Amino acid sequence: MEYDIMFKALGELSRIKIVKLLSIKSMYVCELESILEMSQPRISQHLKILRQAEIVEMEKQGQRTIYRLNRNNINTLLFAFNNFLDAPLEELSLFQNFGRKMIEIEKDPSISTCKFNQ
Repeated sequence: MEYDIMFKALGELSRIKIVKLLSIKSMYVCELESILEMSQPRISQHLKILRQAEIVEMEKQGQRTIYRLNRNNINTLLFAFNNFLDAPLEELSLFQNFGRKMIEIEKDPSISTCKFNQ
């Protein structure tokens, strides 16, 4: 599971709305169109992105397709994100220098001035 793809997929308000609606019940595109007052092509494009991110699943029912939230992947994403937030900076390769910089800025007079002049 690629978390960056999931976060990018969730980075658009229309997709957040779709996810919220699908958290209540599985839905057809026509239902989402009516509720969100969006065109079928726009809804389908958003659903495609959510499916690629494995946030939404689809199931064919005859000629129609019903969409549902993939709660297992959402829960895995939330668990991983909480672990990320709780991890010490030095354990995260992209953030290793930030801990040192956070200590250094406490001694920087321009930062002290900035903090007290707001």
